[in-house]
Amino acid sequence: MNEEYDVIVLGTGLTECILSGIMSVKGKKVLHMDRNSYYGGESASITPLEDLFKRFSLPGSPPESMGKGRDWNVDLIPKFLMANGLMGLFEKRRFRKFLVFVANFDENDPKTLEGVDPKKTTMRDVYKKFDLGQDVVDFTGHALALYRTDDYLDQPCMDTINRIKLYSESLARYGKSPYLYPLYGLGELPQGFARLSAIYGGTYMLNKPIEDIIIENGKVVGVKSEGEIARCKQLICDPSYVTDRVNKVGQVIRVICIMSHPIKNTSDANSCQIIIPQNQVNRKHDIYVCMISYAHNVAAQGKYIAIVSTTVETSDPEKEIKPALDLLEPVEQKIVSISDQYAPTDLGSDSQVFISRSYDATTHFETTCDDIKDIYKRMTGTEFDFAEMERKKNDIFGDGADQ
Repeated sequence: MNEEYDVIVLGTGLTECILSGIMSVKGKKVLHMDRNSYYGGESASITPLEDLFKRFSLPGSPPESMGKGRDWNVDLIPKFLMANGLMGLFEKRRFRKFLVFVANFDENDPKTLEGVDPKKTTMRDVYKKFDLGQDVVDFTGHALALYRTDDYLDQPCMDTINRIKLYSESLARYGKSPYLYPLYGLGELPQGFARLSAIYGGTYMLNKPIEDIIIENGKVVGVKSEGEIARCKQLICDPSYVTDRVNKVGQVIRVICIMSHPIKNTSDANSCQIIIPQNQVNRKHDIYVCMISYAHNVAAQGKYIAIVSTTVETSDPEKEIKPALDLLEPVEQKIVSISDQYAPTDLGSDSQVFISRSYDATTHFETTCDDIKDIYKRMTGTEFDFAEMERKKNDIFGDGADQ
């Protein structure tokens, strides 16, 4: 503790662990602490099942029908996305022509633009150009481009086209799905980046209470824990460590549903994802459903975990997610949680305190990645360059190193 570091990181959520790994790879001296005794923070995977019941103050113990408690690894925040059964839409001629247009689109090659100005033509006009119906527009914007609202429709189309390209390129790379999910739960991801940081010299301390963040002349200079002070030039943390530097910006409802069956009409898939576009249920925000199962080593044999989430809009959040819950019946155990969302009021330009945003209702990593890149740019003044990370890794491990 009694040393000077370039960066101190508080909290081991996925955002903090990825930034810790990045800073360590870049040669920064990093100290990473968490008040909890486990990795993951709000994005942890809880095991055994008994601990999940305790965390949410559920009465009694898990019933014997749910198998061994150690067979369960339940994600608190489902930051993943899995897709199945897209071919019905791909077979439609107009949509196929649209996808060919997107695949060939190059803003530097006028021949590929087909009269579309990437900086002026709205996405709404692009959809009209290909005469796409409302259902296809909803699917494209919310399941492929991963927008959370329809605000994008009246913005220049370039960003949306790039998002769809990312989806299609990922689909081509992995086959049936463009998404990945780690066995034993998402809690493995923060630990993986923690190990990356440790390889490059980062120091980790769990179960470490944070007594004070020391600010001098408006700038962070260190962190006090158990009477000791670790000094630093920059600080990264989640909102729970600096409640005076964040604002509440909304709430998210998440419902963990334990079932003994897959979701109906999904061809008995052991994993799937459903997005209910907001305008189809008269809402401002999409409703997300994602399901994983025993096949991913997160549940007992024959069991399934579905997690429903959305941004709260009314005083009756459970009623808001009813369209999704109706798809899951019957449900053996339902665990409801409502979390406040926070955003930093201090962007760190003077204080050098860089605060992550709370995890939103989406079931993919897009918004988390945006937050990571935003924090990185504010810390370093430059855009994040993954190629540079690859070069640094190869300098140490040699070409072909697989980390």
